[in-house]
Amino acid sequence: MPYLGPKYEENQISNEIKKIDINLFTYKEYKSHRELCNTVAQKISEGRIVGWFQDRVEFGARALGNRSILADPRNKNIKQIINSKIKKREEFRPFAPSILSEFKNDWFEEEYYNYYMKAVLKIKEEKKTKVPSIVHVDQTCRLQSVEEKNNLKFHMLINCFYKITGVPLILNTSFNENEPIVCSPKEAIDCFLRTKMDDLVLDNRLISRKN
Repeated sequence: MPYLGPKYEENQISNEIKKIDINLFTYKEYKSHRELCNTVAQKISEGRIVGWFQDRVEFGARALGNRSILADPRNKNIKQIINSKIKKREEFRPFAPSILSEFKNDWFEEEYYNYYMKAVLKIKEEKKTKVPSIVHVDQTCRLQSVEEKNNLKFHMLINCFYKITGVPLILNTSFNENEPIVCSPKEAIDCFLRTKMDDLVLDNRLISRKN
């Protein structure tokens, strides 16, 4: 399991939210994680860019669903949108997908499941046009396979996105701008405020920029 970093308690998250003018945003706390996931999946399907902050920080260089920026892989322009709003990365650098593990073999040719996003796999020919924003020029993707037993919350979110769109994967890049991946609620909020990220999820809380 890669989720070995710090975990922040509810009061720590609440205290950081109190430091910002929440009236500038739309704010909601959810009692049901499924309801939260349904809402966030819908926002992603509509083209919004979401910062996703849950539980313990991932150990290592990859965002694996606890400190992630998420977007719709079907949108051919989403890479440029993420770079203009947040990442400011070079054009040639690709973004990666996270896929429900049970659908991995339907979308990719190799058997390797790649749970830690450490290798590239070739996407099947008939699938590549469905998710143009995460396919490299050589028709490969550096994917993460997500199992329910390893990350229930992230798996649930991708599953909600699948039910809305018919696509069982989501664009997943590290939650940061040009600094190391965020760790604390304060760092997540700071990144959200100084960029043009559309939504921020902190555990069961959703902060959204007003249209």
